[in-house]
Amino acid sequence: MPIITLTSDFGLKDHYVSAVKGSIYNELPEGNIVDISHLIPPCDILQGAYIFSNAWPHFPKGTIHIVAVNAVSTVEHPHVGVLYDGHYFIGNDNGLFSLIFQRPPELVVEFNLRQDTNTLTFPTRDVFVKAACHLARGGTLEILGQRKEALTQRSRLHQPPGDLNIRGNIIYIDSVGNLVTDITLSVFKDTGKGRPFTIEIAGYNIDRIVGKYSEVADGEMLAFFNSSGFLEIAQNKGSAVKSLKKTMNETIRIEFRTDQGR
Repeated sequence: MPIITLTSDFGLKDHYVSAVKGSIYNELPEGNIVDISHLIPPCDILQGAYIFSNAWPHFPKGTIHIVAVNAVSTVEHPHVGVLYDGHYFIGNDNGLFSLIFQRPPELVVEFNLRQDTNTLTFPTRDVFVKAACHLARGGTLEILGQRKEALTQRSRLHQPPGDLNIRGNIIYIDSVGNLVTDITLSVFKDTGKGRPFTIEIAGYNIDRIVGKYSEVADGEMLAFFNSSGFLEIAQNKGSAVKSLKKTMNETIRIEFRTDQGR
């Protein structure tokens, strides 16, 4: 039986997560459910994409991923099922999936599933679970709706062509206070082209990228590219978010110099 993962913005206080799991077990008593996170801030597509993108590739092919972040559908953003790299993804076509895929998916289907209840406010239980259990039993994605040509596109970092510097944003703050930005290693290399640089954040300047915390003194700020390829700002044996007093969506700037340090 394939694994079914759950990612949502439901939180842990209410009954929603348990109701979804109970609905899955009603259809698949032998089901194998894994929680990725239910603490995504409500409707926060960027944080949802970041957390989910760091987890799903580590699951085996054939895994079915329910992603319920801003899950209620609209005409512009319908419910979809996606086949990508041997995995199935179920959620709202609100741009989140476009943030986690490196290339176009093999198949996108817009659902036309009939709900068993009259409410439209709990699609994760009433639509996503039905689709996931169908796939887990060996059903095909195509039977769940109509083929959709493309997913809604959304990008993290808007880097104007020809811009010699980078202006990014903080998209996630982890449990130890590190600030994760939307600046990727590829954008950094393509824009910088090996030039000296200064990372500017909250009046603090960092002029090198390190590979590990111990390369700087205790209490010093540092910058590194994490295992997902995103620039992080951290503090050795401290909390960058507390020291810099920065919050989500605030700006970080990288200025590249043309003097090659002279």
